[in-house]
Amino acid sequence: MDSTMIAIAVGIIPSIGVGLLFWFVMRTIIRADRNERAAIAEQEAAEAARSAGATQTPAAEPTQGTDAA
Repeated sequence: MDSTMIAIAVGIIPSIGVGLLFWFVMRTIIRADRNERAAIAEQEAAEAARSAGATQTPAAEPTQGTDAA
């Protein structure tokens, strides 16, 4: 019985190892994608804020030609 259990373990261990390796690689890829999407969203939000600030800045500045001098 002991040799049978060893043979079963020798047959199953590589499959478990490959499965764990696949799981770890996929987890890493998914986390990297999630972080990249978050960084892109943050960059787009900052760009939108800059763009909104740029459109409001000229309206806040005094216009030329309003002086009566």
